[in-house]
Amino acid sequence: MLSRRHFIQSSAALLGLAAAASWLPRGALAIDPEQLLQRQIPGSDERLPVIGLGTSRTFDVSLNDNSLSPLDEVMRTFINGGARLIDTAPSYGNAEAVTGELLKRTGTQRKAFLATKISANSRARGQAQFEASLRNLQTDTLDLVQVHNLQDTRTQLALLRELKDQGKVRYIGITHYLESAHDELLEVLAREPVDFVQFNYSLAERNAEKRLLPYCADRGIATLINRPFQRGQLLDRVRGKSLPDWAMEVDASSWAQLLLKFILAHPAVTVVIPATSKARYMADNLKAGHGRLPDAALRERIVRAFS
Repeated sequence: MLSRRHFIQSSAALLGLAAAASWLPRGALAIDPEQLLQRQIPGSDERLPVIGLGTSRTFDVSLNDNSLSPLDEVMRTFINGGARLIDTAPSYGNAEAVTGELLKRTGTQRKAFLATKISANSRARGQAQFEASLRNLQTDTLDLVQVHNLQDTRTQLALLRELKDQGKVRYIGITHYLESAHDELLEVLAREPVDFVQFNYSLAERNAEKRLLPYCADRGIATLINRPFQRGQLLDRVRGKSLPDWAMEVDASSWAQLLLKFILAHPAVTVVIPATSKARYMADNLKAGHGRLPDAALRERIVRAFS
């Protein structure tokens, strides 16, 4: 069995065959968009593919061809692989503008589920930030807008409810990226009705299993999962190690897929949003949304493999 690095390297030739095409082929890493697992947004009839795309750091590049070309391949791989949800934010530098430009270049604006955030300390600033996001993302409406890291939560959620009533936003939510904020997230969820909540959850950060994920399952709140690889720290633990034979029991062909499948095995997870600037990693991540997911016993084997 291969590590992610060796698996990706061995797949590079396949990707290279597609370089002349405008889209990476569906078979580049055996990706079948029809087979990508989807989960329902609670309280709606809408379903989302379970693998999304984060843009923090990776999409904060200049708006020129040299910087955009590699990300163009990431976007094409993402959409062509059947995925939809792209998570960005005004505080991610150029990420919003880059996302908007890539969707325009690839002609895929209508295929994406656009999620962004508000991180402002007043209603006026929140409104201005929202309008800037529309311009950057080159759209008239947004699928999801979230209060970023619980900043000025009451004011911004009130604004977002008005925007939702006006038809400018379809769903609203709140976010954080630290386990220390999970109790505060729960406090806000108890008093403020929202559609989505985004937080960190991974093999190494399992605090969300105690209260946050069960709460969302009970109350019908969709969940977005950030930091699935702990910014690469989890993958560093297994660098150079061979993938165990039992990984095939859940149809995993890389360490990254095991980490993502570990998360997706929790039924309260709606979408996980790993970030990447490389098309080959995007294709590898998408594979985690295919095939079988681990049961409780196999999840513990995954934990031990990364210990």
